Amino acid sequence: MPLDQFFEQIEKQLYAKLPFVAYRKPNTSELKAMLQGDDTLHVISDFTESGFVFAPFDSREDAFLIPLNHSDVLTVPFDQHDFSEDEINFQETVSHSINSIQQADKQSHIKRVEKGIEGIKEDCFSKVVLSRREVIERVGTNPIAIFKRLLQRYPTAFVSIWYHPKVGLWLGATPETLLSVSGNQLKTMSLAGTQAFEGSEDVVWKEKEKEEQQIVTDFIVESLRSVISPHSSVGSIPAVAKAADGQAVSSIQVSNDAIKVSGPKTVKAGNLLHLQTEISMQLKPETSALKPILEALHPTPAVCGFPKEKAKAYIIENEGYPREFYSGFMGELHLKETLKRNTNRRNVENNAYNVQKSVSNLYVNLRCMQIKNQNIFIYVGGGITKDSNAEAEWQETVHKSQIIKSVL
Repeated sequence: MPLDQFFEQIEKQLYAKLPFVAYRKPNTSELKAMLQGDDTLHVISDFTESGFVFAPFDSREDAFLIPLNHSDVLTVPFDQHDFSEDEINFQETVSHSINSIQQADKQSHIKRVEKGIEGIKEDCFSKVVLSRREVIERVGTNPIAIFKRLLQRYPTAFVSIWYHPKVGLWLGATPETLLSVSGNQLKTMSLAGTQAFEGSEDVVWKEKEKEEQQIVTDFIVESLRSVISPHSSVGSIPAVAKAADGQAVSSIQVSNDAIKVSGPKTVKAGNLLHLQTEISMQLKPETSALKPILEALHPTPAVCGFPKEKAKAYIIENEGYPREFYSGFMGELHLKETLKRNTNRRNVENNAYNVQKSVSNLYVNLRCMQIKNQNIFIYVGGGITKDSNAEAEWQETVHKSQIIKSVL
C-alpha cells in the first residue's frame, strides 16, 4: 500500500466516526494502523485481550481496546523524508491567546508546586508529579496533518493518533516505554529528570534530577520483585557495578530470577534531555500474566509519585482537572510476531518451523494532546521532590508544551 493511501484510509475512518489507531514505534521504519469495523466500545477486562490498548492514568477507570479480531490492519514502510514539503512545512506562530493562557496559568501552577513541596516536607510522600492542562483554540489544521508532523519531527518517540467517537481523539509523541514483552523477556525503563537540549547530550545533572531518577528506578525494581516473589522482603538496590564498556550495571537475584538494571544515561527526546535507566527480566509461566505486572507498575513515580497510592490520591484531589488518558498508557497488546528459525531459503524443511511469539509494547501517554469540542488540550507536568524550585518547575512544563505547540 502506498503511503498516501495509508493516510487516506485513516482520514476516511476519522470522518466516518469509526475507531482507529495509527502509530510508529521508536526508531522504526514502519507505520501501522488498526481500523475497527464498527463503533462498539470494547473495555479491557484482564489484559489477556489482543489489539491496541488505551488506558487512563487512574486504573480504577476503564481501559479500552481496539481489538485485533474486529479491525483491518494496515502496515506500510515509512521514512520521515517521504513527506512532501507542502505536507510538513507550515508557518509556526504562537497566538496572543496562547501567551495569555500561560500567564494566567503560571501563578496557579507555581502555587500548586509549592503546596506539593510542603506535602513532601510534612512526609506525606517523597515525590509527587504535578501537571497542568493548557486549552487553546483549534489552529486551522486537521489531526492527520498534526500526526504527519509528529512523525517527521520525532523519529525516536512512539508517535500515535488514537480515536474513538465515544471517548475522544488523542495524539502524541512519547519518549517513555512502560514495558515491552517479547515471549518471556520483559523490558522497561525509568525515565525522569528533565533539562532543555542545547546542542549537546554531555550535560551535568543536579542532585534533584538524580534523586528523582533513583526514586523511579527503585520503585520499578521493587514492583517487579513483588510480582516475582510476592512474599519476599523489600530490599534496596545493590551497589552499582561497572561493565566492561563503563556503563553502570546491577543485577538483583530473587528466587533464581534476575532483574537487570543498567544506567542511568542521558537520552534526547525532542528538544529535551532526560535520565534513563534500562531494566529487564525473564518471565516464568507463573509470572507472565500482564495484569499483575501492570497493577504493580502503573502509574510509576515518573508520572505519579511515591509512595504511589498517597501521591495518586493527592494528584486527584489537588491538581484541579481530570487527567483522563494523559500519563496513562497505550500500545500493542498480545500481538503475534513470527520469527524464522533458519534463513537459508534452500532449507525448506527448517523454514517450515517458524517461531511465533506473543508481543506487547506499551508506552506512557506523555507529550500528548487531546482534540475536543473544537479545542486543543495540551498536558504537561514534572516531578516534584524536596529540592524542587517552583519557578523552575513551571519553566520545565513550558519546554514540554513546546513539543506539541510546534506542530499546531
